[in-house]
Amino acid sequence: MATVLSPVPASMDPLWRITVDQYHAMIDAGILSSDSPVELVDGVLLQKMPKKPRHRIATHTARTAIEAALPAGWYADSQEPVTLPDSEPEPDITVARGNSADYTDSHPGPGDIALVVEVADSTLARDRGVKARAYARAGIPVYWLIDLTTDQVEIRSSPEGDAYRVLTIHPRGDSIPLLIEGEPVAAIAVSSVLPAGS
Repeated sequence: MATVLSPVPASMDPLWRITVDQYHAMIDAGILSSDSPVELVDGVLLQKMPKKPRHRIATHTARTAIEAALPAGWYADSQEPVTLPDSEPEPDITVARGNSADYTDSHPGPGDIALVVEVADSTLARDRGVKARAYARAGIPVYWLIDLTTDQVEIRSSPEGDAYRVLTIHPRGDSIPLLIEGEPVAAIAVSSVLPAGS
């Protein structure tokens, strides 16, 4: 039986940080399983929040729109781990090189990833904060944040250190560029990545 970890209250500093290797060792030892509601971000185990219907719908519609526009040699995945130097988050959508069968021994890493997407309602502060820093620090070139509280998409690009130098905000009427290795391959309507009628 897997051990259930209690989350650290937000008002407390973490007791200690763990490395990606230690995180993997916890999985291998059965301390954590694929059903454990946690992900490793910036060396800290964060509780994954339950998915609301609008979150599920936005993840599905965004993945569908992105997949339809991807060039050969790239694929989209949903809520699966990516391995970064100090984190192993599970983005709502990842666009990675090749196909999922190419990653039988490891998860996609920073050099494999063109785009990560997070869908945010109750997790907005986390997705703008610690997750954005982790993605930038790893050199993920483009990070989309689909903000369900305002029906907008925030696009962060040009990572430098633990921040993105460029932030653009796109409301429902806009189109957003899908960039693969710095090249625009499609324009995707913001309305196509948001739940209908929101």
